Amino acid sequence: MLIGAFYFPTDYGIAIDELARALEARGFESLFVCEHTHIPVSRRTPFPGGGELPKRYSHTHDPFVALSFAAAATRNLKIGTGIALVPQRDPIITAKSVASLDQLSGGRFIFAMGGGWNVDEMENHGARYESRFKILRERVLAMKELWTKDRAEFHGKFVNFDPVWLYPKPKQKPHPPILLGGESEHTLRRVVEFCDGWFPRPRGGWEPKAAAARLRQAAVAAGRDPATLSITVFNAPADRAALEPYREAAIARVLLELPDLGRDEILRLLDKNAPLVHAF
Repeated sequence: MLIGAFYFPTDYGIAIDELARALEARGFESLFVCEHTHIPVSRRTPFPGGGELPKRYSHTHDPFVALSFAAAATRNLKIGTGIALVPQRDPIITAKSVASLDQLSGGRFIFAMGGGWNVDEMENHGARYESRFKILRERVLAMKELWTKDRAEFHGKFVNFDPVWLYPKPKQKPHPPILLGGESEHTLRRVVEFCDGWFPRPRGGWEPKAAAARLRQAAVAAGRDPATLSITVFNAPADRAALEPYREAAIARVLLELPDLGRDEILRLLDKNAPLVHAF
C-alpha cells in the first residue's frame, strides 16, 4: 500500500517545492493538493465540516502551478490534484494543463477530481449545483478525446467543439489516472463508467473491506473488470494499527493530512509519520 500526503498549498504555508523534496526524502509516494479558485464572501454555503470556514480554503495557490514547482523539485514523487473542481474548469484549458504537467513531470501526474460543495463558488463559474456532475461527466469525456485523438471533437449539452488539435498529449497512455471523489452509490457508478479509480473519504462508518466490496460489485454490475479500478483514500488515519485494515482490503494508496501549520511543525509531522511509509 502506497502512502502519500495531501495539502492545501497556501500562500502562507511551507513552500511547495520544499515540501515536495521533504516528502520524497522521507519516502512518501505522492503529494496531492486541494483546489478552490476563490471563496465568496457571502458564505451562503455552509462549511460541510461545521463552524467557520478554515483560512486555508481562501488562500490556495492554483493546483497546477503549485504542482509544477513540486514536480521540478523532485524526481520520483507522484503529484496529484485532490481534488480538482472540474465543474468550475474549462475542459480545453484543463486538458492542456493536465497533459503539460504530465509531460513535464515525466508521467507522474494523477488527476483526482470532484463536483464541489460550495454553491456560491461554482455559480461564479457559471455552473449549477444541481447539474455539476452532468457537467463533470461531459468535461471528463471531452478531455479524454483531447488527450487521445489527433483530431478531437465533442458534442454534448455542456461541452461542444468541432475537430481541434491539442498538444502535447499526456506522457501516460492513454492519459493520467482519473480518480473521482465522493462516497455515494452515484459516485461509484460514475467511477465505473468513466474513471480509473475511486477517491473516497473515510467518514460516516466507512470501512475499507466493505468499501472495496462496494466498488467490486459496482464494476461487475456494469460489466467492467474490477482489476482496472483502484482506491485512493483521502485523509486516512495516520496510525499503523488503524491503517492495517486498509492494507488487508488491498487499498492502493492512502493520503495523510498535512495541516496548514508552520514550516518547522510540518517537517516534524513528516518525521513522525515517515515510519508508516516503510511499514506498508
